[in-house]
Amino acid sequence: MIGGGGGISPVCRHSVSLSLAQLSATIFRKEGLEAWPQLMQLLQHSTHSPHIPEREMGLLLLSVVVTSWPKAFQPHHRELLRLLNETLGEVGSPGLLFYSLRTLTTMAPYLGTDDVPLARMLVPKLIVAMQTLIPVDEAKACEAVEALDELLESEVPIITSHLSEVLTFCLEVAKNVALGDAIRVRILCCLTFLVKVKSKALLKNRLLPPLLHTLFPIMAAEPPLGQLDPEDQDSEEEEVEIGLVGETPKHFAVQVVDMLALHLPPEKLCPLLMPMLEEALRSERPYQRKAGLLVLAVLSDGAGDHIRQRLLSPLLQIVCKGLEDPSQVVRNAALFALGQFSENLQPHISSYSAEVMPLLLAYLKSVPSGHTNHLAKACYALENFVENLGPKVQPYLPELMECMLQPLRNPSSSRAKELAVSALGAIATAAQASLLPYFPTIMEHLREFLLTGHEDLQPVQIQSLETLGVLARAVGEPMRPLAEECCQLGLGLCDQVDDPDLRRCTYSLFAALSGLMGEGLAPHLPQITTLMLLSLRSTEGIVPQYDGSASFLLFDESDGEEEEELMDKDEEEEEDSEISGYSVENAFFDEKEDTCAALGEISVNTSVAFLPYMETVFEEVFKLLECPHLNVRKAAHEALGQFCCALHKACQSCPSEPNTAALQTALARVVPSYMQAVNVERERQVVMAVLEALTGVLRGCGPLALQPPGRLAELCNMLKAVLQRKIACQDTDEEEEEEDQAEYDAMLLEHAGEAIPALAAAAGGDAFAPFFAGFLPLLLCKTKQGCTVAEKSFAVGTLAESIQGLGGASAQFVSRLLPVLLSTAREADPEVRSNAIFGLGVLAEHGGRPTQEHFPKLLGLLLPLLARERHDRVRDNICGALARLLMASPTRKPEPQVLAALLHALPLKEDLEEWVTIGHLFSFLYQSSPDQVVDVAPELLRICSLILADNKIPPDTKAALLLLLTFLARQHTDSFHSALGSLPGDKAQELQAVLGLT
Repeated sequence: MIGGGGGISPVCRHSVSLSLAQLSATIFRKEGLEAWPQLMQLLQHSTHSPHIPEREMGLLLLSVVVTSWPKAFQPHHRELLRLLNETLGEVGSPGLLFYSLRTLTTMAPYLGTDDVPLARMLVPKLIVAMQTLIPVDEAKACEAVEALDELLESEVPIITSHLSEVLTFCLEVAKNVALGDAIRVRILCCLTFLVKVKSKALLKNRLLPPLLHTLFPIMAAEPPLGQLDPEDQDSEEEEVEIGLVGETPKHFAVQVVDMLALHLPPEKLCPLLMPMLEEALRSERPYQRKAGLLVLAVLSDGAGDHIRQRLLSPLLQIVCKGLEDPSQVVRNAALFALGQFSENLQPHISSYSAEVMPLLLAYLKSVPSGHTNHLAKACYALENFVENLGPKVQPYLPELMECMLQPLRNPSSSRAKELAVSALGAIATAAQASLLPYFPTIMEHLREFLLTGHEDLQPVQIQSLETLGVLARAVGEPMRPLAEECCQLGLGLCDQVDDPDLRRCTYSLFAALSGLMGEGLAPHLPQITTLMLLSLRSTEGIVPQYDGSASFLLFDESDGEEEEELMDKDEEEEEDSEISGYSVENAFFDEKEDTCAALGEISVNTSVAFLPYMETVFEEVFKLLECPHLNVRKAAHEALGQFCCALHKACQSCPSEPNTAALQTALARVVPSYMQAVNVERERQVVMAVLEALTGVLRGCGPLALQPPGRLAELCNMLKAVLQRKIACQDTDEEEEEEDQAEYDAMLLEHAGEAIPALAAAAGGDAFAPFFAGFLPLLLCKTKQGCTVAEKSFAVGTLAESIQGLGGASAQFVSRLLPVLLSTAREADPEVRSNAIFGLGVLAEHGGRPTQEHFPKLLGLLLPLLARERHDRVRDNICGALARLLMASPTRKPEPQVLAALLHALPLKEDLEEWVTIGHLFSFLYQSSPDQVVDVAPELLRICSLILADNKIPPDTKAALLLLLTFLARQHTDSFHSALGSLPGDKAQELQAVLGLT
């Protein structure tokens, strides 16, 4: 097969060799190595030939055959690595280098511990090979970089010992402006990945400073004279997305910084980054200032907590100053940064609305008409900021609505209308009921867009559907009469228009409407589920890319020639293991993601009505757990959890044998799939979503989620592995325990922490207690003096909620929990204090006799604290804790001075969940010692007058208080009437009417 080829031209010989190699791969997949010993002999002979062309063709054959079935070559790794060690040294033959790197790329994921010494020897040669390939053929070099990616991702530590050389090589290429953008971008992608998987090793080897020093000039590069970066252009025809677009080194350098912020402790990154950042922001050159703002924007994602706690005010001032910069390029970057801040620095950033809103409104009005790209950036910043304002939006509502309704009333471009409709959704989310005066006008405009047949208004139609869904959630009840019409509109549009974005927004609308309509959505479910199943199954927009066809032919004149995949059709369908990746149109993956989210929500809201579709939908969503797109995997995991909760809800309302069986079957597949994902999934966001979904299933399905026996132990072991940083998505390169950690790593632990109390509640205190004993040291070590505020808050919060789940079984842990809760109740940070005080309250409630002997000490802490505490949430938690102490008192008689202090501090202001506890206290007083409340009658009447009309107070709490007051009015009439006299006249009359005393 591999001979000299006589007088055939190189191009012709090459394409014949490629075809034969692919044919060999096809036969090999059918036969295997054992049945075809001649293949190994041929490979041995050709790859060791003294003739370069023959060796090149031998390595081409090797790369194609190994790629077609990598596992078959595992027993031969040693000899293959030795061969590559020789061929990668042939710097005079780029073809040999290319095929050697392709072979290594395919082998890397399958390398084991025994292969490490040989594989490590290849790394310096790999770098030299890449350096040789780049000047010869940048496109092929881009492809060969894949070998580096695969070695970085390998389960076994191959790159770590050569990290410094690898980084130096990447930085040399990235900063070399003489090279094409494609190879620089490809290397920057590799750097992004390196940061992701080797962040601790980067710190340990002190490689962060050279990395940052190289990235800053790339980020601040100026475009060619007379041109702008893609995101700064303003052309009507080509709508450029917000933020960073384009395949330029600049944008990918910013992504490397983003990855650094996500994977490094802010305490390590910020001291090095901040001086460079300040220098860039002070620069005379606008592109330096732009780079500084882009870095701030991405920093807010990974280091959000650090910024919120220490830097928010000064950094926000910088961003606001950027909005008034003389350069449009800098103003654009400032808008992007403000949008990112608004997204990532909640809730703290909303307290700056008085500074930010006037600036944003002024900016919005200053954009010249027709400059839709600038308008889009202003709207992006405004939407993100407004969406989370809640009641703080009210002073700005008239001006905001005027700004947004204007382009809808008057002639304006379809893009301007689309942006306004989108902004209305964000305003509605914040304004809630305050939006009602504008509701009819908004609906009129949306209806008009949804009924139009104009093709150029399609983006406005899609946005109108999305905003309609947002309105359904925000205004609630007033939307109910329109729900049926909205359903029909959505279904009609899905019939007329074939567009993934339109379907996506329609599905979100159906999900929002299901919250209003419940089982009333049933008549539409056949049509809705049919559409959604098509979206889940669709392979549109997903293009499989086949490996093994790329080749390296030096001085190839036929550069554009397609190399055909020589396989017949059935071969492809039968065995697609050589599909190496997917090139994707994102809209179709977004559609799948939103379909999963909508189906999960609809299943819970429509309950029994969804049962006929459950099995089919469940199977299709389950298949998506293997999807290459992480957001789709996330959404699939979340939806499966909601299906379990929906089935449980259906079993409660409509108990039957088939329903119970369906729930058990679903749980038997979903819970193990969650454990598998936590252990092997490489993406932290997916693991966090899985842990959150698991917590939801434990809360929603209770003990049923812990079947069969042994499941509780498995789940506890899995959560311990997360807390000990032993799962696949945690960077476990380094043995020693790092003091600091990246914020996203801390968030992962928090998600695991949420599941622990849910497990306790589902299993019951006695069953869970032995497992809690295993979690206790892992949580207590995060409350020590040197730990961060976030760690203490997480650990104390998890302990407190676990005590609640343990109930009476928490008595055995009092001696270990009480000292920690007492000391953290004095912490400077209000969130830590608040969690600790809540913990003390539930420990008093459930800890029995071991806690009761400490009651004097607890009161000695809480009463003085209540007198001087300034934070509403902490005060509310002190009230809850005192209420629990009074109810747990061994004498069953509340201490008058404690009761008086507690009532004086009411009503609650922020932690409204504690009203339930206060309600229990009122019932307790009524049952155990109603005569005791005569002395506090004025306080009780005052509280009652303040909360009667408040619909945020649980009805049971109000009822318990009214019962106490009725007792007072009947049994202690004089005291009652003198207390009534201390209220304003209208309040006194209102109370008498409610109590039936008029």
